[in-house]
Amino acid sequence: MSFIEKDIESLHELLKKGEITSAELIKESLTKAHEVAQKTNAFVTIIDEAKPTEVTDDLLSGIPYGVKDNYSTKGILSTGSSNTLKDYVPFFDATAVENLAKKGAIPVTKTALDEFGMGGTGTTCHTGVVHNPWDYKRMCAGSSSGSAASVALGVYPYALGSDTGDSIRKPAAYCGIVGFKPTYGMISRYGLFPFASSLDHCGVLTRFVKDAAIVTDGMKGKDPKDMTSWDSKDIHLYQNLTTNVAGKKLFYIKEICDIENYPNASQELKEHLENFQKTLHLCEKLGMEVTGVSINKDLLNAIPSVYVVISCAEATSNLSNLTGFIFGPRAEGSNYIEMMKNYRTKGFSPLIKRRFIIGSYVLQKENQEKYFKNAQRVRRLIVDEIKSYFQKYDALIMPVGTGPAKLLEGSKDLLKDDTDVLEEHLQIANFGGFPSITIPNGFINNLPVGVNITGNCYEDQQVLNIAYALESEMPYKGQLAKEVTE
Repeated sequence: MSFIEKDIESLHELLKKGEITSAELIKESLTKAHEVAQKTNAFVTIIDEAKPTEVTDDLLSGIPYGVKDNYSTKGILSTGSSNTLKDYVPFFDATAVENLAKKGAIPVTKTALDEFGMGGTGTTCHTGVVHNPWDYKRMCAGSSSGSAASVALGVYPYALGSDTGDSIRKPAAYCGIVGFKPTYGMISRYGLFPFASSLDHCGVLTRFVKDAAIVTDGMKGKDPKDMTSWDSKDIHLYQNLTTNVAGKKLFYIKEICDIENYPNASQELKEHLENFQKTLHLCEKLGMEVTGVSINKDLLNAIPSVYVVISCAEATSNLSNLTGFIFGPRAEGSNYIEMMKNYRTKGFSPLIKRRFIIGSYVLQKENQEKYFKNAQRVRRLIVDEIKSYFQKYDALIMPVGTGPAKLLEGSKDLLKDDTDVLEEHLQIANFGGFPSITIPNGFINNLPVGVNITGNCYEDQQVLNIAYALESEMPYKGQLAKEVTE
């Protein structure tokens, strides 16, 4: 094992003892990034000029990491993986990046994502398709695809992600690593390119649950530049991490998890749900209670549609400032209207344009009540339903998706009417702002799959502890992507 493939605690100990230097870690990380860049297409920018920092008592000091390219980084290209911002270099850091800099952390890459975070495949990045490091013919999911791939390959111990529907947690599952998004507002969104403001969360991808706690501690905090952020100074996730979860009560949604609800289930899906059942037994072995609950199918089936309506509406509003005049490459045209039209028409991918059309349509005065406001109402019903179970149970545990990573060939990131709720249920945590973590949960056909734990707002410690306890009993902690298929 190379040094950079170790966990944060181990790296910090080596740095403090002088057995390795920050400069050597950066060199190793950059070398690995260049080695995997062409095969995975995980990066927009590799920051070769990254400089070492002083090693202090802070665990993150002197250690390199990756930044998803929708975080603003001062003096470093920040594109959102879009041609509309292909040359944009900000003059300020996102608050999360700034907070990590105060801890001595060192960004060494900007990672590729689905354009502006609006996708679940990693196929709409302006620099090309991101390939799964376990099998290059498969996707990483999205939108934090580059962050997930690079962490799974051991380029660094962690990378920043953002999560609007499942954009940290599903890529983590597909790449066999940990993905954590804390309670909405625990980490400031200032400097994160907005997609859907009521759903967007900052978070982190790691190979160890403990590292997710360490990095979140370093990123979080109340920020006067983000009115949705809140004071978490008395919350110490790493310090209070424990595997003692006896007596905790978990629930899962039977309508989504029971195999009898899928009469035409593939072999992969059958094995995935069998894996999940084994994990439920492991929870019981650890002293937790597990109960299956029923939720109205109409409510569950509404999840994907509610997400599409709300996220597209908010995206249309948030990205209306991309005109080519304020920033970005100015388009040609005989007048400003034609220039703006050319900039947006030629600059955005087809997926983004479809989402803008949907967002504009549902926000039209004559359509708002039927679509946008109704979606908001149903969102509230879904959140209230889940919160009612959080009154009785400590956390929700669910399988991630329908199995391992999907093949890239023939896949399309389209907004479909027949989306399987099993693929989309992670959006519940975004609707409610709930803390949610995905950890590795075994393999199907030599490809990783994941399990997810979601808790009530502000119960981040409890969610991490449950994940930490499960991780401690599983053989997947710290795993790196194995041999790939070319």
